[in-house]
Amino acid sequence: MAAASRTPAIELDVDGYDVRLSNPDRIYFSERGETKLDLANYYLSVGAGIVNALRDRPCMLHRFPKGVDGDKVHQKRLPAGAPPWVETVRLHFPRYGLHADELCVTKLADVIWAVQMSTVEFHPWNSRRPETELPDEWRIDLDPMPQCPFSTVRRAAHVAHEVLDELGAVGWPKTSGGRGMHVYVRIRQEHGFKTVRRAALAFAREVERRLPDEVTTAWWRKDRAPTDLFVDYNQNARDHTMAAAYSVRGNARGTVSAPVAWDEVDDVEPDDFTIATMPERFAKLGDLHAGIDDAVFDIAPLLDWADRDEREGCPVPEDE
Repeated sequence: MAAASRTPAIELDVDGYDVRLSNPDRIYFSERGETKLDLANYYLSVGAGIVNALRDRPCMLHRFPKGVDGDKVHQKRLPAGAPPWVETVRLHFPRYGLHADELCVTKLADVIWAVQMSTVEFHPWNSRRPETELPDEWRIDLDPMPQCPFSTVRRAAHVAHEVLDELGAVGWPKTSGGRGMHVYVRIRQEHGFKTVRRAALAFAREVERRLPDEVTTAWWRKDRAPTDLFVDYNQNARDHTMAAAYSVRGNARGTVSAPVAWDEVDDVEPDDFTIATMPERFAKLGDLHAGIDDAVFDIAPLLDWADRDEREGCPVPEDE
């Protein structure tokens, strides 16, 4: 029996860089049938946004060589065969005596090349080169437990916004692409991961104080109720990553981690944001996180809160 023929590869011109896309008709998202080429076209349509989210950050790739219904590959190191114009940043892992040269996006062609390598999800660090050990992004992860309704996520987002306003910090919300929400805050690049994580815990505890029946910072999963909303401060630990703004998620629907405005939070339905709907939204609204680098926050007040909490007998758990 003759082997099934493959769709010929195509060449995409991405701002002057030629990117070869093999198997462009391979189905990646089974709910509506979007292909690898559809995925590339999605990232082209939100190009300014995804590059803004990834620029100069070490980036872990979640690759799905057979589409999202197949196996997932977590890729730290840059896949083999990269063209010379794709840049990397070297990270060291002293505990294991290892290093990894991870993708470091500087332009849209890097993103589309990663799609050629079957990347669906982009998970950047919260630090940038050259100072990869000093985070410049504080990440608030509103992570619902299995029976937590999205209405609780919305309320927690509003309380987080309230606390950020009181601190004088600007938060940039987005859906997670799943059942939760994220809020990013640009911070001065002058503290290590442990310090930023400690500040993030102090903030999470303040949100918990204001919504004690719905929000938890309990370290162990067994100590959380099925309906709790966990403020996952540990996402600020070294080598912990989250899906970037505009990243597609590896599910059959092709949901997207979508930036939203604060006044949209009450109307947000996470499943509404997909590779099918986001291009039109982006064309209309542009990158809602475009101004994040212009709103830099000093985490000193959060470290004062952390000192207070620790004096009152609430220590910082060790990194997971």
